[in-house]
Amino acid sequence: MKMKLIAALAILAATPALALASPSCTKEPKSKWMPENAMKAKIDTMGYKVKTFEITGSCYEIYGKDKDGNRAEVYFNPVSGEIVQNGD
Repeated sequence: MKMKLIAALAILAATPALALASPSCTKEPKSKWMPENAMKAKIDTMGYKVKTFEITGSCYEIYGKDKDGNRAEVYFNPVSGEIVQNGD
């Protein structure tokens, strides 16, 4: 009985981590990534107001507002600057 409970708790504890996994944005080395300042400028021209800019896995990720003022969590390919995933 204890082993079943421990196994169930372990699965339950691992589930949120799987749900929050970031997408794979590129396989290119960081030496080929667009500089952060250039990426921030590109994001600005796309109409986003960035509150937080970070590197998540192989992506540039932002939290902020889109051009309509809605909350935005967006993952970008750090080489091309294209949006890979958009959502909350």
